[in-house]
Amino acid sequence: MANVADIKKELEKVIYPGFTKSIVEFGFLKNVEVNGDAVSILVEITSSVQEVEHEIRTNIKKVLENIGVTNLDLQVKKPEAPKQTSNSVSGKNIAPQIKNFVMVSSGKGGVGKSTTTVNLAVAAAMQGKRVGILDADIYGPNIPRMFGLQGKEVEVIGNKAKPFHAYGVDVMSMGSLMEEGQALIWRGAMIMKAIQQLLRDILWEELDILFIDMPPGTGDAQLTLAQSVPVTCGVNVTTPQHVALDDSRRSLDMFKKLHIPVGGIVENMSGFICPTCNTESDIFGMGTCEALAKEYGTTVLGNLPIEPAIREGGDNGKPIVYFHPESISAKRYMKAAETLIEFIDNVSDKAENASIQPTTPPGVSACSTAK
Repeated sequence: MANVADIKKELEKVIYPGFTKSIVEFGFLKNVEVNGDAVSILVEITSSVQEVEHEIRTNIKKVLENIGVTNLDLQVKKPEAPKQTSNSVSGKNIAPQIKNFVMVSSGKGGVGKSTTTVNLAVAAAMQGKRVGILDADIYGPNIPRMFGLQGKEVEVIGNKAKPFHAYGVDVMSMGSLMEEGQALIWRGAMIMKAIQQLLRDILWEELDILFIDMPPGTGDAQLTLAQSVPVTCGVNVTTPQHVALDDSRRSLDMFKKLHIPVGGIVENMSGFICPTCNTESDIFGMGTCEALAKEYGTTVLGNLPIEPAIREGGDNGKPIVYFHPESISAKRYMKAAETLIEFIDNVSDKAENASIQPTTPPGVSACSTAK
C-alpha cells in the first residue's frame, strides 16, 4: 500500500497545464492523507478555467493508479470563474483579437516598470488567463532578458513576426527586432509608427490580456497606443519616495485625460527583505502611495519589497513569481494580478477610445493654422 511519501513523489510528475513545473513545485499540493486503502488529496490551483482542473484531475488519477491507488478522494480548490463581458468597443482597434489591453506606465524610469510587467503577466497566466506582453519601451527594451530570450531570432511567417512564448506568456519586444546594444535615435513620428507596427504586424493570438510595457513619461508612445487600441486600464508603477510620486501624478493625470480607467498602483522598492534573516526593513519609505491612490480613485495593487531574488530573476530570465512562488514578493505579485484581473473583468466592456481620435485629415498637422 502506498504511503504519503510515495504519493507525493508520484504527484511530482503532474505538470501544471501550460508550464514545465509540477503542482508540487508550485506548492499547489496542500494535503495528502492515507487511511487504509483510501487516499484523500487536496489541491489548490490559481486558475478558474475548467480545462485546467480537468487535466490536473486526469493526470493525478493516472499517476496514482501506477502505484495501486484506486480509492481516491480528490478535491481541487480554484478561484471563482470571472463573469463574461461583451467587450463592446467603440473607436479604433488595430488588434481586435485581443480582449483587453493594459498599459503599464510610470512617470519616470528606474522604478521597476518592466519587472512589474513581467511578473504581473506571468502571475495572470498562472491564474488561467491567455496573456501576452508587448515591450513598447523603444529606448530601453529589457523584456527579452527578463524572459531569457536575448539573442533568440524572431520567426517570420509571411510578412509578420511570431511572438516568443515563455512561462505561459506570448512576448514581443523591439529589443528582439534590432541588434543588441544598438541605440535608437528616433523622432516622435518613428516611435508612433513602431508602436502601431508592434500591434498590427505581430501574429498575436486571441489573448485575454496584453500587457504593454510603455516608455517612461507621457508622450507620443502613450498617445499613439491609446488612439490605436481601446486600452482597458492603466497600471502606474512607482517607488515610495515623494520625488517619484510627483512623477506618478503626471502618469495618472495622463490616464485621466485619455479616459483610461486606472487599474491600480504598484509601489516598488517598498521595504527591503534581508536574504539572511528574512526580515523586512524600511529603506526608501513604505505605504506612501495610499494617499496618491485615494486621490485618483484607485487602489494600491501591491507593495513590492527590494528582494534579491527579484533582481536575480530579472537578470537571469527567471521571473520570481514563477521560480520562487513561495517568496513574499511572488505572493504579492499573485495577489496584485488577482485584484487587477477582477478590475479588468468589471471595466472590459466599457473600453473605448473614440473621444481621443485625431480630428484632422491625414497629412495635416493638428498644429496647423491653415483652414
